[in-house]
Amino acid sequence: MSTRAVASSAPAGPAPELVLSPSREAWRVFRKNKAAMLGLVLLVAVILTMALGPTLYPVPPFDIVGRPFTGPFETAALPLGSDYLGRDILAGMVVGGRATVAVGLAAAAITVTIGLMVGALAGYYGGWVDEVLSRFTEIFQVMPSLLFAMVLMTLFEPSLFTAVMAIGMVTWTSTARLARAEFMRLRKLEYVNAARALGASHLRLMVREILPNAAPPLIVSATLIIGVAILFEAGLSFLGLSDPNVMSWGLMIGSNRKYVLDAWWAVTFPGFAIFLTVLAVSLVGDGLNDALNPKLHQR
Repeated sequence: MSTRAVASSAPAGPAPELVLSPSREAWRVFRKNKAAMLGLVLLVAVILTMALGPTLYPVPPFDIVGRPFTGPFETAALPLGSDYLGRDILAGMVVGGRATVAVGLAAAAITVTIGLMVGALAGYYGGWVDEVLSRFTEIFQVMPSLLFAMVLMTLFEPSLFTAVMAIGMVTWTSTARLARAEFMRLRKLEYVNAARALGASHLRLMVREILPNAAPPLIVSATLIIGVAILFEAGLSFLGLSDPNVMSWGLMIGSNRKYVLDAWWAVTFPGFAIFLTVLAVSLVGDGLNDALNPKLHQR
């Protein structure tokens, strides 16, 4: 029998498994998570509403455009009704979402920046540096976050910038502890020791060698912090500690809270918008946690 005949009669082995790039593999895992995809759809819808809403519905949110306490769907001019002053609820929601989400994103960026710097230095150097920075982190961790943010907002002029800084100053501790643990774990691995033996500087080791491998859990943490920052902004606006000249969902709830029994829609609609946005961010963050976890890929 010829070699060709033996080869043709031999049973075919299993087809080689297609190896995907890390980004494609993460997207494949993320796409299989139905809850995460639902959160992504909701988040895209919120972003499109904020981006296109003021153009499609050009009504100033602070203008009095009707009689007070107009119910939703009573008139075509006020689809979601009006508040106690006669301002359009829909216009407030469309414009107010920009300030709420912008503050959440900016505050999350500050939170990750501070937390990453403190945690990276503590985890990489260890010793007395770790002791000092860990005690410094614990001081902020034991403080009542909302109360501390309220004090900062009271000491300085209420504005979106002040709100961003206040929220960032009180929410960075969890990111710092996570970054510390990751840098402490990764600094002992062989590839880091090899780069150190080749003469790499401390900055290069932290930025080029350790940070890329510590990024996945930090990205998930940053995503979840966005939702926390949005809730913080809404709480500060509800208490009247934000800029009263900038419309936000929290400001809408706070200004109408006394009339919730007479105009439930003025509080319910912006509250539901906050709920949907935070839910979407949380679902996306949970999906990223699954997609960026290599242990789940192996299972």
